[in-house]
Amino acid sequence: MTQTDRRSFLSLMGAGAAMAATPFASAIAQAASLPARRVTGTIKDVKHIVILMQENRSFDHYFGTMRGVRGFGDRFPVPMSAGPVWQQSDGQKVIPPYHLNTQKTNAIAVPGTPHSFSDSQAAWNQGKFGFWPKYKNPYSMGYYQRDDIPFQFALAEAFTICDHYHCSITTGTDPNRIVFWSGSNHDPKLREQGINGTEADSEPNNMRCWVKGALPEPGYQYQGSAFPWLTLPDVLENAGVSWRIYQDPNDNWTGAMHGGLAFESFRNAKPGSPIYEKGMSHWSLEQFAKDVKDNALPAVSWILPNKEWSEHPSASTPLQGAEFTAGILNALTANPDVWGSTVFFQTFDENDGLFDHLPPSAPPSYAADGTLMGKSTVDLKGFYFNDPQRKFLDPSDTISGTVRPWGLSARVPMYVVSPWSKGGWVTSQVFDHTSVGQFLEKRFGVTVPAISPWHRAVCGDLTSAFDFSHVEDPAFPGLPDASGSEKAVLAQIHRKRIEPPVKPEPLIQEKGSRPSRALPYALDVKAATKAGGVELTFVNTGTAGAVFHVYDKLDLEAIPRRYTVEAGKTLSDSFTGARHDLWLLGPNGFHRAFVGTAETAGIEVTATTTPLALTVQMRNRSSASVTLTVDAEVYGLGVKTVTLAAGASRKEMFDLAKQGHWYDVSVRTEGFERRFAGRVETGAHGISDPAMAAVEQPVPAAKPEMRLPKF
Repeated sequence: MTQTDRRSFLSLMGAGAAMAATPFASAIAQAASLPARRVTGTIKDVKHIVILMQENRSFDHYFGTMRGVRGFGDRFPVPMSAGPVWQQSDGQKVIPPYHLNTQKTNAIAVPGTPHSFSDSQAAWNQGKFGFWPKYKNPYSMGYYQRDDIPFQFALAEAFTICDHYHCSITTGTDPNRIVFWSGSNHDPKLREQGINGTEADSEPNNMRCWVKGALPEPGYQYQGSAFPWLTLPDVLENAGVSWRIYQDPNDNWTGAMHGGLAFESFRNAKPGSPIYEKGMSHWSLEQFAKDVKDNALPAVSWILPNKEWSEHPSASTPLQGAEFTAGILNALTANPDVWGSTVFFQTFDENDGLFDHLPPSAPPSYAADGTLMGKSTVDLKGFYFNDPQRKFLDPSDTISGTVRPWGLSARVPMYVVSPWSKGGWVTSQVFDHTSVGQFLEKRFGVTVPAISPWHRAVCGDLTSAFDFSHVEDPAFPGLPDASGSEKAVLAQIHRKRIEPPVKPEPLIQEKGSRPSRALPYALDVKAATKAGGVELTFVNTGTAGAVFHVYDKLDLEAIPRRYTVEAGKTLSDSFTGARHDLWLLGPNGFHRAFVGTAETAGIEVTATTTPLALTVQMRNRSSASVTLTVDAEVYGLGVKTVTLAAGASRKEMFDLAKQGHWYDVSVRTEGFERRFAGRVETGAHGISDPAMAAVEQPVPAAKPEMRLPKF
């Protein structure tokens, strides 16, 4: 997008004046006050899907402090040998998350951080975490608060934010955009044959989308081989669904914003062909606004930013990204008929090197000795990247071998903006970049053949972010003025340089819940003490698959085990040893903790749920009485002591209605604990975890003796 295009677009939208005086606030308020164009009360009422993928921001970096999302108030962080997941080290000292204070420093223009395959794999550490600043640099731990990025917070408060949306690949821009535009980063035909990806048939680092030359003459000059599988535009074109990419093909960051450029269909497209005319020609944002006003908007539209408006650290800022997004929203709402039947998805291709604390759902990793650390009900052959020469791995990253899971990777923000997603909702289903393709499938009855069975099992289709049958409240909160970003950036970048604080800052998340969409999960994990260890059975009676993460707190130097369990299936695995201390994590705050010894093997505690209650069943199979503490005080349900004689059993029931069907109950005695936490899904919408930000996270001082572990 040229500067002329940008100025024309923003001028057309009235974005250069004060918010109260521009058509922006009144236009969107007017559109929001009208009902959606509801005909069937289903997804079929969506006539237009507009997609914007910005650059390189993680979820915690933007929204770790926001109320009602899985942020810094998370009570179930990944455990590490150095402490909870916030205790990330640069190899010498701890650098926990810290505030990017834009009022006193130049933090609005925080520098970029490394984000290639090698440093991303090393920082993730196959799920162990621990050394994010070491591999990503200290700026990776910086985050904004509400006052720093008011437009982004207001957009999430007005519509829906996804707090379990992940980028797809544990690396940079091109690989993630290739997934976003096609459903896969690795040739799906090879994957179906059980053949893992290599650099010849997949994209571990940026290459294939970065072009030289110009269109129409002399044309693009491409790098690397072209991928043969279908892109989303190919699928739509073959199905007769209208689409268009709004871009300046010679100002799209040398092609990097356009994941389609890695593919044969785009590289071979000639002027006059549908792919070339719709996907490689110049369609300005001014034309986008005109198409909206003229009721000529295609069914599916992609908008590509240029570098300066992409939100990419070191190249752009959140202020410029806000102004760019505001212009798109204002264009859409200029025609209430179009707005009333439109879904606008805005997400980010990857997290840069910016820290996010939530463990990404992923297939199990391999230990250094080749042991698969977990299991899956989905066949995992072909779901990995093979780097036998270690060309793409950091020399110090030896925790695993040369066969690595592609992803999922860190969370990135995803705003779902539409008449059917208003109201400050959060949806906590696991999504990734294949989810937008799955939404297109759901809406238009097409099939994106490259999306893998594993992604279809684990990553939702984004429909849980909507309520198409609901008649929405016409009241609509205004959005802050996002205009004048260039001037605002210039005013801030001369302030004091942002640096990580010498003294760690306490991590604080805004208190309070937010409305939360119903989810398809019904999960449980059962523990049975066996001779020489404990057996876990992962149970999924819901309608969506899930990944369970299991951390052995007696061996936190080991790679955590991960278990993919499809909907309606179960999976079991054993953990050996006279003692066990296992910390389990799943989606949306699902948590189990199992602690025991050989001496406590006779104590059995299980939990069952109904939509209204949690029932804890305790049984003493030992020959002596045992006294247990039953603690449900997290949600104000009390603490009691239960004594069980030899052979006795007891049930305790807890009413869940008053706390939005959230539960957290521990049963413990010396050397033994069973903890059950999560939310019971009733099929109805609810609230986010009311206990999530009840207390601030303790962040102890750095340990000077901390060093990188020896592998």
